[in-house]
Parts: sequence; structure tokens; C-alpha cells
Amino acid sequence: MIEFGKTIISDDIKDNFFVCNLEKCKGACCVEGDLGAPLEEDELDVLKQAYEKIKPFLSEEGIRAIEQQGPYILDEEGEYSTPTIGGKECAYAIYDKEGILKCGIEQAYNEKQTDFKKPISCHLYPIRITKYDEFDALNYDQWDICDAACHLGASLNVPVYNFLKEPLIRKYGKSWYNDLVDLLEKESS
Repeated sequence: MIEFGKTIISDDIKDNFFVCNLEKCKGACCVEGDLGAPLEEDELDVLKQAYEKIKPFLSEEGIRAIEQQGPYILDEEGEYSTPTIGGKECAYAIYDKEGILKCGIEQAYNEKQTDFKKPISCHLYPIRITKYDEFDALNYDQWDICDAACHLGASLNVPVYNFLKEPLIRKYGKSWYNDLVDLLEKESS
């Protein structure tokens, strides 16, 4: 573990490689699991406010699920997440013509309909954040559905923290990220 400011970072984030490979996994992370995407409390109102702009980028099933369940749900553990379609894929996920699941929120963002790119938990994947009173713990979520991404990352020599530069900066800031890279690269040499 690496203690870094108010974060504790798993060595796996430094030592493992990753480059998302949607052609291989088909966006399985938007389907697999027990719940939708984890949401932070500050994302709830943003999602609610942006819904009408995101809606044209969603499937009919996704729209129905959101209109029945709401733009987010509160689970049994008191955590917020996106609603799902029949307990499977995230209600905000859409299939493209190749059968790959993509994020409707991100599609709306790419079309400049909203300034909310997607939930930070999705943007940071395969890093998962556990919040504690005094710090955030950043852990690498190793999952067999991402094996192709691990192999591609290794073949391209892209560590997890480099692949996730943009969302790490979005979450913690550019200075934090640059300092983290300096620290990790010193440890590796």
C-alpha cells in the first residue's frame, strides 16, 4: 500500500496494466454485478438535472427503468447506484450496432448536451474507491471480464494509473496526479 496525502493506494494500481478493450468484453462491466454503477452523493442532483438531456441517448428499456425507479436508487447498504434494467445492465447503458454496451450519459456528453461525462465510479474503473472518515482507499478491482484489458495493457506497457489519468485528475486534481506519478515512478526505478 502507498500512503499518499489523504489517499491510500493499492500497489496493484502501480504494478498492473490495463487498457479497456471494448471489442473483446463488449462492455460487460455495465451488465455484470449485483447493482448499477455506484454513485457519489454529489452526482445525484447532477444526474437528476441532466436526465432530460441524457434521455434521447438511452434505450426505451432504460428510459422505462429510470422512470419507474428514478435516476438513481438507494441500496440495502445505504449506497446510491444507477438503476438497472431487470437487475442486469445499467439503465443508462445502450448497445451500439456492434452489440457493445456504451454509456448513454457519455454519449450525451460527447454530443455536448451535458457537462457530466459519467459517474466517477465508471470513469475510474477498474479502480474502486472506499471512503473512510480520514482517507480514501483506492483499490484495483481485478475481474475476469477485464482479462482482455489486462493483456492489452501489458502488451502496450500501460500501468493502471496511466490508463486512468483523466478520471484520476477529474477526481483529485492535476497536481495530485502529477505528484502521484512522480512518486510511483521513483518507486519503480
